[in-house]
Amino acid sequence: MNEQFSRRDFLKLAGLGAATTAILTGCGPASRYVTREPYQQMPEYNSVGQSTYYATTCRECAAGCGLVVRTYQGRAIKAEGNAHNPLNLGKTCARGQATLHGLYNPDRVQAPSNGDWNAAIQVVADALKNYKPGEIAFLMGMAPDHLFDLVTDLANATGMNAPVRYGALGMFEARATLSKAAENLFGQPGLPWFDIGGAQAVFSFGANFLETWLSPVSYTRGFVGLREAQTKIRGTLVQFESRMSATGGKADEWVPLRPGTEGLVALAIGRLAAEIRGGTMPRAFSSVNPADVADKAGVKLEALEHLAEMFATSNVLAIPGGAALGQTNGLEIAEAVLALNALSDNFGKPGGVYLSALAPNQTEYNRPASAQEMQAFVEKMKSGAIKALFVHGVNPVFELPKSLDFKGALGSVEQVISFATFPDETAAEADFVFPDHHGLESWGYQRVATGTAQPVLSGAQPVVSPFYDTRATADVLIAAAQLVGGKFASALPFADEVEFIQSKLGALLSEADGSFSAPDAATFMAYFQQHGGWFKDTDARVVPDGSGILNMNFSGSEADFSGEGEFFFIPFVSPTLAEAGANKPWLQELPDPTTTVMWNTWLEMNPETAHELGIENDDLVRVISEAGEVEVPVYLYPAIRPDTVAMPFGQGHTAYGRYAENRGANPADLLGGHFNESGDLAFAGMKVKVEKTGAKRPLSRLEGLGVYGGQGIELP
Repeated sequence: MNEQFSRRDFLKLAGLGAATTAILTGCGPASRYVTREPYQQMPEYNSVGQSTYYATTCRECAAGCGLVVRTYQGRAIKAEGNAHNPLNLGKTCARGQATLHGLYNPDRVQAPSNGDWNAAIQVVADALKNYKPGEIAFLMGMAPDHLFDLVTDLANATGMNAPVRYGALGMFEARATLSKAAENLFGQPGLPWFDIGGAQAVFSFGANFLETWLSPVSYTRGFVGLREAQTKIRGTLVQFESRMSATGGKADEWVPLRPGTEGLVALAIGRLAAEIRGGTMPRAFSSVNPADVADKAGVKLEALEHLAEMFATSNVLAIPGGAALGQTNGLEIAEAVLALNALSDNFGKPGGVYLSALAPNQTEYNRPASAQEMQAFVEKMKSGAIKALFVHGVNPVFELPKSLDFKGALGSVEQVISFATFPDETAAEADFVFPDHHGLESWGYQRVATGTAQPVLSGAQPVVSPFYDTRATADVLIAAAQLVGGKFASALPFADEVEFIQSKLGALLSEADGSFSAPDAATFMAYFQQHGGWFKDTDARVVPDGSGILNMNFSGSEADFSGEGEFFFIPFVSPTLAEAGANKPWLQELPDPTTTVMWNTWLEMNPETAHELGIENDDLVRVISEAGEVEVPVYLYPAIRPDTVAMPFGQGHTAYGRYAENRGANPADLLGGHFNESGDLAFAGMKVKVEKTGAKRPLSRLEGLGVYGGQGIELP
């Protein structure tokens, strides 16, 4: 990348300014400028004074979608999908589009809290040096992967605790449950991959794959295939869930079953379908009574028989996910639903189930920590065993249930250092905040965990120079390790973050069937930036061994629910905000796809139930669980069971900047510390009481008779 500049290069630098082409990386005397590489297919009209495009990776979630960002005179103007990234093929979700609102957010942490980066690096070095390795812990988010690799290498070389990864999205996706179910049924852990586009029909048990589940952009593309040409006929979607999600709103049939009975319903459909086909009844479905299941699930037996007929005569793909797995019997539900695919005989076939391909520089699947593992981490903090805690890319004070008391546990840790880009709730409790760059100002890579047949390593590079006095966390750790010396310096013998990334990419030079090849490391790195990553050209999905599933025994028990309330409580991730979007006004202003509500939290309640309780739209109610209580306005939602209420997760911040603070409520405050067999939180396993407060709080919503900004409006 230290090439001779041509006349054209000189003119670009002269016209746009050196800082827009080369980015300073590293810390102190070792810092240097590293040249960014424009996107591989620049528009013909690109020239001085016009737009320049850079390929990078979206950091709004951990999926790893590729972006191409348009910049103009050093400013990022527009983000679009990278058409050459096999995961998203040029598409993005709303959060990817709104990433610019994070970059330009006026409430970003703009400098180290102690005012000086040399002093900040010394603080980090002192923590690494003065505490025993076993007393040092890193708590990290689900992205970026290159920083996780760096900290893992540091921990392995020095004896520190292995870094722990957590994210609220991983909790609501029940990744530990999916992985454990795959291990129990197929003999190997991994993240299942569902070929929605190749199926004739999809039975989704709680998987909201068109919203926030696992890799929604990829699965939305699959849904297009289901509906259109891949199957040559319009495919069918049946959604099983107690509260209609946006995915359920797109379904041909919505089955509002009782929470916690999804596994029983799957087994009953399997039995009825096997009877229709004739022959020996598989052991997997032999112990279930469909009539009893219909009664327990609150659905008609005729409905189950209709669905079984569809299953018996079509290539059906069964998907477990979301709230269905967030139950005390979530693992049983996942296994029962996956067993339906054995009856379809679709493992490793078009329209069937695979295990996701590993990323190019990955040797085994690594999932984030389950909620139960996070509870153990919190207890370790409370015991005083952790003296120094480094936090990056996650906001556990907000994202974890309040009942786990992460905030209280921070009081038992001698030194807490946050690398937060935004002033979130966890950063507010830290002793020091040393802000990382925004994702669009950052180098790195992200492994694609699922959503594509090809192994994909999405690459990131700065599309603009850092706006504030921030530093890459990797650079801070490298500089601090050099100050400590010894094993720490030997573990990270790099000049800066870019050199570390190059060292990790080196092994790919000899890999065959890649999206590009290069004669040397420098050229490979330049291509990696230009293409937005490196991808295998071959299908690397793993065909699971499901040969013995139909001979397994599945009991299919009902879920247990905690609390004395009369309503099942379903928290769901906001399709627009997710766990970290509340500080972006574009996303706050974007109407929820099923209610059109904006800028707030609401409680969804069936109109018949509300009428019985004397509750109307916008009535402020108190929702009480065994773990806590919150106050929220009511939205009368006909697409929910009368015995169920639901609330979106994403609002309720007490910090996080002007657009997020003191707005709405956090449903995690209502969740108790109950888990399924895999350690995932039973977040849908609570029962709550609902009490009227006598007050009203009008909701901003876009629908015709709603209110917007507190004022009634008529919409056409």
